[in-house]
Amino acid sequence: MQFEEKQHLKLWWLYLLIGVDAIIVLSIVLFDKGGMSFTDLKDVYFAPLWAVLLPFIIIYLIQQHVLTLRINHEGIFYRYFPFKAKLKHLPWDEIDKAYTTKYDAFGDYGGYGVKSRLWFKFSDKAYLLNDKDRGLQLKFKNGRKLLFSSNKIDEMELFLINLKTRYNIQAIQ
Repeated sequence: MQFEEKQHLKLWWLYLLIGVDAIIVLSIVLFDKGGMSFTDLKDVYFAPLWAVLLPFIIIYLIQQHVLTLRINHEGIFYRYFPFKAKLKHLPWDEIDKAYTTKYDAFGDYGGYGVKSRLWFKFSDKAYLLNDKDRGLQLKFKNGRKLLFSSNKIDEMELFLINLKTRYNIQAIQ
């Protein structure tokens, strides 16, 4: 019996902003004072083309990051590829409380991605990879907190209730 979820960071709106930037750069390169010739582009090492393409490439690489979250009777396993190649195991005996909660990505953590909580609460960490406002909050016995966003929050809640009743895991609230 196991719950598994994979999430990707979706930043579709960033492509729109970069597209506007690309249009501005290309219009300056192509239309300002008759445009740049191929020899002029060659002389500046195609810098205007790199200025257009590089942001798209960077955003594409960022969107390839994958958060894998797996929950079973042994504990919670997670991996944030490409930064963590192996699944990290959080056993139930280290977790004081595990429950679903509402959060504000921008107000509490300053945005999406892997974040520490704002206002100098460095023991709180969050993996926020979607625009939903609910996730799995873990409070550890050593005082640390860890939050995972989830696209399948209702399914996760049912799984946690089932896991608590079947295996008598006291950390699950």
